[in-house]
Amino acid sequence: MPRLVLCTLGDLLLDVIVRLEQPLEPGTDATAQTRTGAGGQAANVAAWAAALGGEARFIGKRGDDPAGSLAAGELARLGVAVFGPVALGRNGVVVSVVGERGERAMASDRGVAPTLSADELEPAWFEGCTHLHLSGYSLMSSPIDGAAARAARLARAGGGVVSVDPASSRVIRDFGPQRLREVLQELRPELVFANEEEYDEVGPAVAEEATWILKRGASGCAIVRGDERSEFPAVPTKVVDTTGAGDAFAAGYFVGGVELALETAARCVSRLGAQP
Repeated sequence: MPRLVLCTLGDLLLDVIVRLEQPLEPGTDATAQTRTGAGGQAANVAAWAAALGGEARFIGKRGDDPAGSLAAGELARLGVAVFGPVALGRNGVVVSVVGERGERAMASDRGVAPTLSADELEPAWFEGCTHLHLSGYSLMSSPIDGAAARAARLARAGGGVVSVDPASSRVIRDFGPQRLREVLQELRPELVFANEEEYDEVGPAVAEEATWILKRGASGCAIVRGDERSEFPAVPTKVVDTTGAGDAFAAGYFVGGVELALETAARCVSRLGAQP
């Protein structure tokens, strides 16, 4: 099997994860565990792929502030090659508040990340790329959507496979399901990672030649190819934090298929934080 060379395009954010040990109440403190580090869907997938032994490259725009420097340094420390322009302005930050059962709610500020444009990409970043993974956030905002489309052309020119993760049902609703269907019809991804709500929202017919990998949380996953559907159980584990579980799952799938995907997702949720 050829060695994985994974390129991801999207956001490199500063992750601030707060796991509550007491309920939040107005006007007073609540005890919590916290963690800071690199985050963002595209960065998370790259970090887990590198941890699993693949070659991983992150491509995106980041801010010139301390948050951008910290996130880029952390991603590089994890073995990911970081490419893309550094812009004047603030880097993105995402705050994840994690409940007692590991469920999380996120507040996201993407900073300068969506301003990456197609003409800022360097073809050399995609040389040897076997897989290009595009965050749905990069398909549903501009001008980064143009960068995503050009990245797909560059990756395919070298024989690479393109995958997409729609990322968020709320973002899909705000963007418009029909608009996203049109984007996917034009992009023609070979793989689509989605949860079942996103799958129902977008509809498999828009990428009918694609393999859909459905992330089902504690129920495991399903792989859908046309009329065929195969289901796989989750790997049992104690759930601490579900942040980044889908990104870890995608990285595991790229490196070693569905079994490694499920193992990596279980590893991710058993600890606090979205990266290895």
